[in-house]
Amino acid sequence: MKLAIISHTEHYKLSDGTIVGWGPTITEINFLAQIFDEIYHIAMFHNAEAPESSLPYTSNKIKFIPIDPSGGHSLLDKIKVALSAPKVIRTVNSILKKTDCFQLRAPTGIGVFLIPYLTIFSKKKGWYKYAGNWNQKSPPLGYALQRFMLKHQNRKVTINGSWPNQNEHCLSFENPCLTENDLENGIRVRSNKRKEGLVNFCYAGRLERQKGVERIIRAFNNLDEEMSDRVGTVHLVGNGSEVEYFKNLSDDSKINFVFHGFLPTDKLFQIYESSHFFIMPTTASEGFPKVIAEAMNFGCLPIVSNISSIGQYVKDGKNGFLISPVNEGNVIKVISKALLMPSGNFRLFVIENEEIVRKFSYMYYVERIKLLLSE
Repeated sequence: MKLAIISHTEHYKLSDGTIVGWGPTITEINFLAQIFDEIYHIAMFHNAEAPESSLPYTSNKIKFIPIDPSGGHSLLDKIKVALSAPKVIRTVNSILKKTDCFQLRAPTGIGVFLIPYLTIFSKKKGWYKYAGNWNQKSPPLGYALQRFMLKHQNRKVTINGSWPNQNEHCLSFENPCLTENDLENGIRVRSNKRKEGLVNFCYAGRLERQKGVERIIRAFNNLDEEMSDRVGTVHLVGNGSEVEYFKNLSDDSKINFVFHGFLPTDKLFQIYESSHFFIMPTTASEGFPKVIAEAMNFGCLPIVSNISSIGQYVKDGKNGFLISPVNEGNVIKVISKALLMPSGNFRLFVIENEEIVRKFSYMYYVERIKLLLSE
């Protein structure tokens, strides 16, 4: 069986000509190659230096089909998306002729016109992967439109979380992020994880205010002296347009903030291994951020917002801490609670996450995709 994947995943070319792309998506597609004869990935090519988080495809079954980058928040960005429609549709149509089924990864700018195009004009077997917050009350217009269209068509849609009155064709799926080797390493790390001495925290993702990075820095800066003396290092992994603003906020702080930029997966996992808590007080349109499951696998307890499906996996006071509502004051309260947490309770929380992380393995995901395609 041959698969066409359509996404907004950023791709780049290395100096030796190797095509690389956003690591988590590329890894997922590498695993999907186990169950398909060929995969054509239609995605966006950027003529820029590849970030450290980029990875190559590992199978010659996978063929990258470049399209021009489009998308963004401004009116001009949205006009560019609309103008790209004819060329993108021609590319998609030509690849669909070579394949047996497709996956469209949403929400994405091109999804606004591709969802209706595929619904009306394609008879191919296919499914949609919606990675955003399926239950968001007031999503951006483009997200709301795509979610509405996906609810009112017949192909399967994989979504984050389980929701009241969920349509029958909408299937609750975990977003994969862990290999079998990662799970084995996680068992080793968790068995040795203890909360002793100074307490380390970490964040991984886009460095932007909506994701909660400003709240993290301000909350740590405003801890009282007793609490701040208990903090070891706060690791911030990722990058973004506001990184200099965040670095300025952390200047002259009593807290040791370390900005790592983008990191390859193995180095990111080392940060989780050395940290006790993962913190993400986000208000962005999240489904279930993969980084939470990654951190939990390495015994790094989540301190996260109670939005979207996050609270379906992180139970406050049982295997992590939920921040609700999301504001600086509550972030400070939850950080203080984590710092004062007895070591025995920390161990119980770590153990509680052992069953959860298995659902975020690539092999579990691949087996579920096989079932989806057989229906």
